[in-house]
Amino acid sequence: MSVEKIQVQMRKGVLEYCILSIIKRGDAYASDIIDELKKAEMIVVEGTLYPLLTRLKNDNFLQYRWEESTLGPPRKYYALTAEGEQFLSQLASTWDRLQEAVNKVTRENYKNG
Repeated sequence: MSVEKIQVQMRKGVLEYCILSIIKRGDAYASDIIDELKKAEMIVVEGTLYPLLTRLKNDNFLQYRWEESTLGPPRKYYALTAEGEQFLSQLASTWDRLQEAVNKVTRENYKNG
């Protein structure tokens, strides 16, 4: 297995957490989410983002509203629901514990290597 394939899998594993974290800062338009993820080198395309947003909405973690745009058609802005806030909090705790565990294991390898 190549490093690139593993990197893709690792990114996919944290993508929901990153998307919800972006939306928590304020209502977000899909292209703004993609731009922010790209800036952080979490390469994402619309074909990946939209199904995730739909699933998160169907799970009642997100809601959306339409807003008129002077630059074209109305835009769909996403916001967290109360359930989404709780889910994000759980993901943050899980991420913190996972990061701590991985750091313990990998640092131990370097100490003994």
